[in-house]
Amino acid sequence: MVRIRLRRVGSKRQASFRIVAADKESPRDGRFLEIIGHYNPRTQPATVTVQEDRVYEWVKKGAQLSDSVEQVFRSNGILARIERMKKGEDVAQLLSEAAQAAATTISPKTKQL
Repeated sequence: MVRIRLRRVGSKRQASFRIVAADKESPRDGRFLEIIGHYNPRTQPATVTVQEDRVYEWVKKGAQLSDSVEQVFRSNGILARIERMKKGEDVAQLLSEAAQAAATTISPKTKQL
């Protein structure tokens, strides 16, 4: 079974995470199938970059979200779009919404749009 989960990268006390699709049996920082995005909780606000089209593909194939990834996706509105995709909404429309949401987010480095 494939899970979409976090993979820790970075040095001691400087953790950031990759969002990966990995086999359920693989260790946390072990073998994975594909890098889907990045998550950095150390910035204010936390930085999340996700290739939503790849997330939709993996979910269609039966991948499950880990609890931590589910929380990250819920805080960014990605989880709501995944649920709408499961109910049959068009993926192209969901991706255009995601692009609009990404364009209006505030950059953590410059504090501007």
